Amino acid sequence: MALLPTFSTLGSGPTVLLLHDADGDHLTFAPQVEMLASAGYRAVAWDMPGYGHSAPIEPYTFKGLAESCLALTDALQCGPVVLVGHGMGAMVALEVSVRRPALVRRLVLCAGGPALDARASAEWVAPRLQALKDLEAGGDMEQLAQTLVPQFIGTGALPEGVRLATHALSQVFPGAYRRALEALSTFGRGAAELRQLHIPTLLIGGANDRCTPPEALQALAHVLPDAEHLQLPHVGHWPQLEDPEGFDGALLDFLARSRVLH
Repeated sequence: MALLPTFSTLGSGPTVLLLHDADGDHLTFAPQVEMLASAGYRAVAWDMPGYGHSAPIEPYTFKGLAESCLALTDALQCGPVVLVGHGMGAMVALEVSVRRPALVRRLVLCAGGPALDARASAEWVAPRLQALKDLEAGGDMEQLAQTLVPQFIGTGALPEGVRLATHALSQVFPGAYRRALEALSTFGRGAAELRQLHIPTLLIGGANDRCTPPEALQALAHVLPDAEHLQLPHVGHWPQLEDPEGFDGALLDFLARSRVLH
């Protein structure tokens, strides 16, 4: 049996499982873990396989990542959960939802989801792979993070949030980062499958996000049967860190509508 991924957890109540992006680990949801716990939820933030102390998986695919996430939810014995996915984590959340829709009470997809086309996917992945290539010539993940994060934040990003995003990326293992980036373009769930997801969904992104631009989330909102799209102004690829007040308010409002179901 595969090892369970590691995770941090705080609070008690309905479970909200936070799935981070390729660009960081559970730390990119650290503010939300505390916020959700104080609001009466059980917040769980995993380290994706290969990240933090979570064992890597082979092959490194969305199927494998979803199976790892499902194993964690089964081990937590928490019943239907709210999945909050950021970036690549949003794709993992969608994959989990397609595979076991009864497990997912609500979906929050933050700055992530299927790319509009192959060019958009390449524009997301290529700068990161290039930064990894440059790292091989000398440097470390801290330097990579300090180079990459400023390229993808918005004009109104909270400085403390930018520092946390940079720190989280600096902790990622280069090998795991490469595997995740290579997997990003292989997400295979299309409109026909996603239209079957009758799960209340909040799509939240930044107006300045170059990785998952507003038009990508708008297109996804048209595909998903029960989705709403919120755009945060002056925000880039880390809405939960760049504008935590706006993100947290939208998240709590969305979750509050489902509390009667618990």
